[in-house]
Amino acid sequence: MKIVVVGTRGIPNIQGGIETHCEELYPRMVLLNYDVHLVRRSCYVPATDKLIEFKGVKLKSLFAFRHKSLETLFHTFIAIIWAKIQKPDILHIHAIGPAILIPFARLLGMKVVFTHHGPDYDRAKWGPIAKTILKLGERWGTKFANEIIVISEVIGKSLAQKFNRNNTNLIFNGVIPAVITDKTNYIDKLGLKSRKYVFTLGRFVEEKGFDLLIRAFSELKQNEFKLVIAGDADHEIPYSRYFKKLAITNNVVLTGFIKGDELQQLFSHAHLFVLPSFHEGLSISLLEAMSYKLPVLVSDIPANKQVMLSEKQYFITGDENDLNKCLNEYLLQKFEPVDYDMSRYNWDQIALQTNEVYKKVLK
Repeated sequence: MKIVVVGTRGIPNIQGGIETHCEELYPRMVLLNYDVHLVRRSCYVPATDKLIEFKGVKLKSLFAFRHKSLETLFHTFIAIIWAKIQKPDILHIHAIGPAILIPFARLLGMKVVFTHHGPDYDRAKWGPIAKTILKLGERWGTKFANEIIVISEVIGKSLAQKFNRNNTNLIFNGVIPAVITDKTNYIDKLGLKSRKYVFTLGRFVEEKGFDLLIRAFSELKQNEFKLVIAGDADHEIPYSRYFKKLAITNNVVLTGFIKGDELQQLFSHAHLFVLPSFHEGLSISLLEAMSYKLPVLVSDIPANKQVMLSEKQYFITGDENDLNKCLNEYLLQKFEPVDYDMSRYNWDQIALQTNEVYKKVLK
């Protein structure tokens, strides 16, 4: 059975939650005897990347120009036309931006699965026109997709309330088992000591709340712990430039986008993981931190509440004073690993659940 995947920037080793989701899911779908073709955006594929296949997933890089507002619509349009030529059994579209073209795909006669990763129109970077287009993408994707996958109960309830779509398929994001390492060569290079830093990672965009974290952390006025933020901006915008200057001014360690052994070391030796987001679908970075048994401190947005942490692990979203108080309490405590129930976030199980959705479409 042939599946064409559209809506991701690409895999492997490309920054983003949807990208991580696809990198883990689709090789497992290949093992379930699917012929998977994933369309990448050329502007995110490094010049040195000549891959035509990744763990059995066939890769197709189509031209895309790097533009905050237009790249998704342009690339999704040409990707759907390419997909039609491939005659897939199912076209799987990710995220509400690309979903605006689901009616077009259906007109071309394709069966479509739509994965809703979260209400992207809540992101601070979008202006009124972009927000309107994203809301339209959510509406049309919900109305016209053959089957819908939602990554959280919050999203499923929202689609039921707004569009009366009550038959969505709840399949959580996943996380691979933690690779806890004793190696410290990378954190040594960064000037860090084991259990003497607070860690977070993600794209440098306003809704991640990293500037709030920097200010709250700096107000602790202590020299024992450092703040480490991994990640980068997809597009250099005024906020990302402001954020990097703020980080440098406050002696924050910025690592850039990292994966593999370097990321494993940062997770393995952190004292605390913080997610100060104003908006999430279901954060894979949070799930990663939990898999490493790290104490976590997160904003009390609905998506984070769904993970069902203890009350002391939440702070009031956007409240710098509350975040400062909670940080201080954690940093005064001795590090103790935390055992979380990660059974819902197993990628192998998620692949089997996705397989069931595909079978429903083909019926």
